[in-house]
Amino acid sequence: MKLFTLFAALTMTAGLAAAAEKTMMHCFAFTPIETASEADWKAFYAATDALPKNIPVIKMVWAGKLRAPLAQFTVDAESRKKLTGGEKDVMAKANRVVRAYGACFAMEGGAESLKTYTANPYHKVWMAAYEKVRVAGTTTYDILPQ
Repeated sequence: MKLFTLFAALTMTAGLAAAAEKTMMHCFAFTPIETASEADWKAFYAATDALPKNIPVIKMVWAGKLRAPLAQFTVDAESRKKLTGGEKDVMAKANRVVRAYGACFAMEGGAESLKTYTANPYHKVWMAAYEKVRVAGTTTYDILPQ
């Protein structure tokens, strides 16, 4: 009976620990630099894989080519102003950017972890590798814990 009680207590405690977890997913998609070398890509992946060892709030990383590239459209400034002002029919020049690669970082501590991540000195090391494989600009989003 003691063994059963111990097992039940451990099972309930493990469930409570998982429920209290505050892991946020910080994700972004980016457009690759067409002329990036194989060495640039290897350096990017190595720097990305090293993030959890160098920035404690990062628990796990994923990076690679997207299964289906994302298309992002932007319009000229005047048309954007009209659209955000509530106009329904606006003739606009549009630009299409294709995001073919992406990465996600599991970060412990919710939204506050972004401050720790960007303040860490290794973030600059990682950014130096990242800048060699991506066109400036990303599509970034964060998935908050429930």
